[in-house]
Amino acid sequence: MPLSLTIEARSGAARSCVLATPHGAIHTPAFMPVGTLGAVKGVPPEQLRALGAEVMLANLYHLVLRPGIEVVESLGGLHAFTGWSGPILTDSGGFQVWSLGHLRRVDEEGVTFQSHLDGSTLRLTPETVVDLQRRLGVDVAMVLDECPAWPIAQEEAAASLARTNRWALRAREEWERRPGIGGLFAIVQGSAYRALRERGAGELAALGFDGYAIGGVSVGEPATERRAAVEWTAPALPAERPRYLMGVGYPRDILHAVSHGVDLFDCVLPARNARHGVLFTR
Repeated sequence: MPLSLTIEARSGAARSCVLATPHGAIHTPAFMPVGTLGAVKGVPPEQLRALGAEVMLANLYHLVLRPGIEVVESLGGLHAFTGWSGPILTDSGGFQVWSLGHLRRVDEEGVTFQSHLDGSTLRLTPETVVDLQRRLGVDVAMVLDECPAWPIAQEEAAASLARTNRWALRAREEWERRPGIGGLFAIVQGSAYRALRERGAGELAALGFDGYAIGGVSVGEPATERRAAVEWTAPALPAERPRYLMGVGYPRDILHAVSHGVDLFDCVLPARNARHGVLFTR
C-alpha cells in the first residue's frame, strides 16, 4: 500500500502513530498547516519545516482555478511547484460545497461551481477530482463529498450522506483504475445525527479506503455537536487506518479528538490568527 500506519503507543483511545507516505513519515497526532494554493501565507517551506510541520494541506478547488492543474503538472507536480518536499494532502473541494453554497449547484453526477474569481464555470465529479489529485502527485487525495450546512433536517442529511457515499464508491473505482502515488481517503458525513454518522462510517469502511476523515463539522454548529460527531464517528472507523478530523483548529477540540483516537487535523485558524497578531496560549 502507498500509505502504512504503525501504532506505536496507546493511552485509552488516544494513540501515537507513524504514517508512512511517499514523501516521508508523519508522526501523529499531527496538525496539518493549510496552504490553500500550495503555501501557508507568510511562511516559506523551510520555515514551516523548522516549526515542526511534517505535512501540508492544499485545496484542489482553488488550485484548479489558479494557477491551473496543467501549470502545476508541467512544473513537476505540487511538490516541485510549492518547494515543499514533505507529504501533501489535498482537499477535494467538498468544503466549498458548503462555504460557496451560493455559487454552486449539486446533482447526482457532481458539483458545478461558478468561480468566485471571475464567474467562470468549474465542474467537479468524483472521477475528475481523484484524477486531478493524481496528476498533482499528492500523498493523500480526498474524495469529493457534499458538506451540508448546519442546521439540517435528518431527512436531508440522510440524502446528502447517501450521495456522498455513492460518490465515494465512484472515486474508489476511478482510483483503482488509475491510482496516484499516495492514498485515497473517504469522508464521513451525517451532520449531527448519530445513526447517520455510524451508518456512513460503516459503509465507507467496507469499501477499504487508505484512510478516513470526519467531515461536516465546524460549519456553525455548537461545540457540543462538533464533539459528539467525533465521539460517534471515530470508534466506527477502522483502527488500522489513519483518522482525520477536517477543519478543526481550536486546541481544546483537537485534544478532545485525540482522546477519541483521531490522528490528523487541519484548519486555517492558527495561521490566519497569527497574521492578525493573535496567538493561542495556555
